[in-house]
Amino acid sequence: MKVKYKYNCLNPIAEVGLGQLGDNYTRTEKFEEADAVFVRSAKMDELVPGENLLAIARAGAGVNNIPHAEYAKKGIVVFNTPGANANGVKELVIAAMLLASRDIIGGVDWVKANAADSAIAKAAEKAKKAFAGTEIQGKKLGVIGLGAIGQKVANAAIDLGLTVYGYDPYLSVDAAWNLSRSVIHCKNVEAIYRECDFITIHVPALDSTKGMINAEALAMMKKGVIVINAARDVLVNERDMLDAIESGRVRKYVSDFPNATTAGKKGCLVIPHLGASTEESEDNCAVMAVREMRDFLENGNIVNSVNYPACSLGVPTKAGRIAICHKNVANMIGQFTSILGKANVNIDAIANKSRGDFAYTLIDTDSSIPADVVRALEESDAVIRVRVVKS
Repeated sequence: MKVKYKYNCLNPIAEVGLGQLGDNYTRTEKFEEADAVFVRSAKMDELVPGENLLAIARAGAGVNNIPHAEYAKKGIVVFNTPGANANGVKELVIAAMLLASRDIIGGVDWVKANAADSAIAKAAEKAKKAFAGTEIQGKKLGVIGLGAIGQKVANAAIDLGLTVYGYDPYLSVDAAWNLSRSVIHCKNVEAIYRECDFITIHVPALDSTKGMINAEALAMMKKGVIVINAARDVLVNERDMLDAIESGRVRKYVSDFPNATTAGKKGCLVIPHLGASTEESEDNCAVMAVREMRDFLENGNIVNSVNYPACSLGVPTKAGRIAICHKNVANMIGQFTSILGKANVNIDAIANKSRGDFAYTLIDTDSSIPADVVRALEESDAVIRVRVVKS
């Protein structure tokens, strides 16, 4: 018999994704009742999770709106959907390069303002020189961060005739395979600051990256550089950015994150967070979020979590499967196997992975898992949560 789950949506989630939930999933409008939660941009810091909450899936890449470190302590797994919205963001970055290079917006506004002029065509020939700009072909683009989005931006820019410099100290093998061989790999970010006419940022918001584009970094950049931020506003010290625009160091700053610091300011093109706001991106994120959630709830597998390690034993084929969230301390596997052995429960397979202070263990067994065994596993101070996935 299938386990029944209640899910809650804190934001609208595309039906193409939710439609993949089976008949054992029931929607609830009460957050505190949910076993699973789907979210996009809703702030979750003040929400109090119910005891049944097992997982949260963010239909998007960034998880700044979710207190995932605190949820890890409760054994609540938080997922995101890296790469699902990558093409949408890539296209916005290319558009940002064009908008910053040529005053297209100013020209369109001029036409609107002069729409009543019967001689507008003639007037435009005189006015258009005020909106002239530069082409992007032949320029140098620096891409900081070569994950799912950064690599797409780099490859598209190569096709548009730019020379592309890439920097990512954590470049994965998969990402490297997906990158055009024409991308010039930089060993330090300073090379990008010194060389590039355009700089676009595609790194997560971490303590090590917040404010990375500051007065010191800006001082290294070429005069007239265009900086594009479609990742997170906290990556840029925006007051330093305004000073750099005023001095002429920065020609334009394009941000996808409206705030009082940059909105309406000289040299700033501020977009209302449209990076992933396409039908395709929203659909892709919803489908990916639902698949991750189902794989976790129904199989115990973790893929694309931001607070627990990736860990999988595939689809359960044995009599029992148990999932354990626990602290990353020594001898936990020994404790688990000892408890199961004393209860004459034979172990068929184990997967154990750790991430920082936390770890996750999946155990397949040849027989069902008695309730007293679950209680014995829960008694360890290092165990956060025990869940019988199949019994």
